[in-house]
Amino acid sequence: MIESQPSSVPRKRSALASFMFASRWLQLPLYLGLILAQCVYVFHFWVELKDLVLAAMGNESALQHIFQAVAVPGAEPPSKLNETTIMLVVLGLIDVVMISNLLIMVIVGGYETFVSRMYLEDHPDQPEWLSHVNASVLKTKLAMAIIGISSIHLLKTFINAIEYEPKVLIAQTCIHIAFLVSAMAIAYTDRIMTNTASITKH
Repeated sequence: MIESQPSSVPRKRSALASFMFASRWLQLPLYLGLILAQCVYVFHFWVELKDLVLAAMGNESALQHIFQAVAVPGAEPPSKLNETTIMLVVLGLIDVVMISNLLIMVIVGGYETFVSRMYLEDHPDQPEWLSHVNASVLKTKLAMAIIGISSIHLLKTFINAIEYEPKVLIAQTCIHIAFLVSAMAIAYTDRIMTNTASITKH
């Protein structure tokens, strides 16, 4: 007796299923909004960089803006452009870049994972991580990016440690450690799920 082979003809989706699946496009305005936020960060980066260059050239208005930007709340702002002030401004610029990188990962990775394929396999500029992106990989990448941003903020605080109360330093350090532990937990959970999936396949 010959067993019947399963039909290879795809089943027709119901109208409700098609409607629910199409609802993923509601996320598109959210990603477009993040692109606008990216534009704001680019503008902010160039404003801060322009002020840093002008301050180095002796422009008084730019100097005052730089001093106000790096001043610790409740403390006396710096009076001159020294190495520490420049370092704090540069760390602020790096912070903007890292947040911008985070936005790119959310926009590109989120769109590819939850909305629609981009078909970038043959594109020479395709990010390496995008070739195997999924919700789990995206969470791990985002966690690592958040740790990097937290590290920059913590470094800026430690540079001005004398201006902060000990409880502020301890609180920021504990928050950073919490981010590290969370990232490790996400990576460990992802590893368990990957190993479980491999065992199931075999």
